[in-house]
Amino acid sequence: MMNIAKDHKVNEQIRVRQIRLIGGEGEQVGIIDTRDAMNMAREAGLDLVMVSPQAVPPVCRLLDYGRFRFEQQQNERENRKRARGQEVKAIKFRVKIDGHDFNTKTGHVRRFLEEGHKVKVTIMFRGRERTHPELGERILVRVAETLADIGVPESNPSMMGMDMNMIMTPRVAPTPKKEREDDGEMAAPAPSGAAAAPAEAAAQPEAQAPKADAPAEAPTPA
Repeated sequence: MMNIAKDHKVNEQIRVRQIRLIGGEGEQVGIIDTRDAMNMAREAGLDLVMVSPQAVPPVCRLLDYGRFRFEQQQNERENRKRARGQEVKAIKFRVKIDGHDFNTKTGHVRRFLEEGHKVKVTIMFRGRERTHPELGERILVRVAETLADIGVPESNPSMMGMDMNMIMTPRVAPTPKKEREDDGEMAAPAPSGAAAAPAEAAAQPEAQAPKADAPAEAPTPA
């Protein structure tokens, strides 16, 4: 469907004398009087919507305006949700971070990963700390190891100015074992009657064999 701005004229709001009309199926109708286009819209149960007011003459289209606005709002909602899902969160660590703060910040990173976000983990250096980048890299490696069950580093740690950065991206969840087993059971073919018959035949002699521990019959007294 043609992209239409949110603010546009519909039906009686269109005051020009002539328009270039596009039909409900996207066909080019041509330049006609606006009054005739309104009659066509009523007969088709559609709306006359101005989609290109700057053209000469303006371009209008026959469509279900209520349905169009609903679909447009749904698309905008999905786009906002997708944009939030692709947002990159940021968590900053210090080189001399203590154990409690490390666990707290790592917990925040875990929560963001669980929500499907990428996370930029930053080590901030102060003064002479910058001469020991291995200290920051050690912390980033520790973060990656702590969150290995849910996220993976997108690239190796890299220095940018006074900071060292690493992007963590959510790990793709594996298919649960139970679901894989269920799929295997559904895919396994059932044994045919011809294949089952020999198995039953092989079992019958074993069932008819005399028991080895059965007591011998006592002789009849003379």
